[in-house]
Amino acid sequence: MLAEQTRQDQIANDLANSSTPGYKADRSMQASFGSMLLENTANDQAIGTLGLGARITSTYTDLSPAPLKETDEPLDLALDGQGFFAVQTPAGTRYTRNGQLIVDGTGRLTTATGFPVLDTNGRTIAVGGSDGLEIDANGVVSRSGRALGTVAVVSLTNPLKQGDTLFAGTPGAKPAGTTVRQGFLEGSGVDPTKAMVDMITSLRTYESDQKAISSIDQTLQKGIQAGGV
Repeated sequence: MLAEQTRQDQIANDLANSSTPGYKADRSMQASFGSMLLENTANDQAIGTLGLGARITSTYTDLSPAPLKETDEPLDLALDGQGFFAVQTPAGTRYTRNGQLIVDGTGRLTTATGFPVLDTNGRTIAVGGSDGLEIDANGVVSRSGRALGTVAVVSLTNPLKQGDTLFAGTPGAKPAGTTVRQGFLEGSGVDPTKAMVDMITSLRTYESDQKAISSIDQTLQKGIQAGGV
């Protein structure tokens, strides 16, 4: 039951982010605690085994690219292929595939949550405003033919999810074949229909376990009452 509660929390978070650009769904891995051999105490004859329950062994994030959606917004960026954008956060440099960007009050290119986007030299990108801003397939930001910076796109080793769309990890070179698409956003990696089916399946499993415990309690209570008589 504890394992299913953990799974339901994970699925609920996925469903809440089913429309978040660049969100990557989580998956929970489950394993058995093992089995215990039961024996007849009178003659030491083996009766069978008793399962000791299940547990969540790990949770991993599915980093598969999701389909791109055209928005025609000049500050919306998507990565066509593998890789991540680099952004500056209070905890240090983090990485994301959510390219829903804005220009902050100081004229810097930032994420919708206010984290400055970094260029290939690890610096913020000053653009002044969004009017006439062009971003090519290599991530070069320009206005009227004047380059303002290049959005960093990196590969990531040992990615660790932090929050809904941010990742920590060791950055590497830009993945081969990856291009930047202006006016597009990557969709969420969550399939709402599948997530709902998984949620219902987990809930039914939880309810079955609950009924099994209730049946065991009733059987033990009858045994105690019969013994008392």
